[in-house]
Amino acid sequence: MSKFGIVRRSCKTAVIGLAVIAGLVFAPATVDLPGFTGEAHAQTAPMPPRAKPDPNTPSAAQENPIENLLDREPEPLFSDALVPYAPTQLPGDAFPAGTKQGALYLMAKLTRDSKPLENGLIWRIYSETTNEDGRLELVATSRGGDAEFRLDPGAYLIHTAYGHATATNRIVIGRDVMSKMVILNAGGVKLDAMLTQDLPIKNGSVEFDIYGTEYNERGERNLVAQDIKPGTIVRLNSDTYHVVSRYGGANAVVRADIQVLPGKLTEATMYHQAADITLKLVNDPGGEAIANTSWSVLSPGGDVVVEANGAFPAFVLSAGEYEVVARNNGKLFQRKFKVASGDDKEVEVLANASDAAPASMTQ
Repeated sequence: MSKFGIVRRSCKTAVIGLAVIAGLVFAPATVDLPGFTGEAHAQTAPMPPRAKPDPNTPSAAQENPIENLLDREPEPLFSDALVPYAPTQLPGDAFPAGTKQGALYLMAKLTRDSKPLENGLIWRIYSETTNEDGRLELVATSRGGDAEFRLDPGAYLIHTAYGHATATNRIVIGRDVMSKMVILNAGGVKLDAMLTQDLPIKNGSVEFDIYGTEYNERGERNLVAQDIKPGTIVRLNSDTYHVVSRYGGANAVVRADIQVLPGKLTEATMYHQAADITLKLVNDPGGEAIANTSWSVLSPGGDVVVEANGAFPAFVLSAGEYEVVARNNGKLFQRKFKVASGDDKEVEVLANASDAAPASMTQ
């Protein structure tokens, strides 16, 4: 029985193509992520002498563009020494005489061609030098859209977060005014789960975990986001992610690799082959459930799938064959049953003397 689910995506603007890989059906589709409305965030200090940057100005035309750490040659990320700065004193760009700080005005886009983000951003400015504890010092933070900071001259690391999409850049500040645009190269994903195209999941809870496709030193994928509810838009850097959909708390799990494109919202539906099963120990068919019963659901190979206690335990089980063992009053009662996708039902185990075996005989 394959553990892979089927991924179906609806397209609102353009269908890229169709591919079938290892049991996964991909119909990639994306929609443009609209800009967000909201007020720009700014500190109460006086505005710098120069006006805000023009958001429509191409980023490539900026002088001394902000440096992305991913584009640098491998080198130590942080330094214990201040990086020398060279303030640029241009007419109209400098503060009045005696000013000791520089002004940094920051904006962010999903892509070079998209509009600036007006809310949902978290800006964190770190000093490039470490403190006495060996950690980077958080100098300033801002939430919202664009942000203005007044900083002492020196080297800083700018961490920009938009949901789970992040970017880290390095900048050197003097006593002048600087305006920079951060390109996040990010998009989003919206996940859902169903049993079939016409049969939604009504019972049980569905949650998603999102992992990177690379493995860490322990041979595990790096967890990006977890316990995501269906219909939630998750903002991510442009990349391919491994998504795990969990239906219930037993073995109903499907997996798929999903690509997130910059500036686009990817919608993906993952299909489970599972059903909601309720167990009952009864003296006669259709009779009352017997309380104080312990339950074990086993796979055909004898592995324990799930265990519970009570008169009416309910589980979401992946489609397939199982054996259930009920323990009550020192005796065991067993039954084999099958689970068909979407066929929610009760499974009764008869507590007849002919079916009973002392619990000690199975230990």
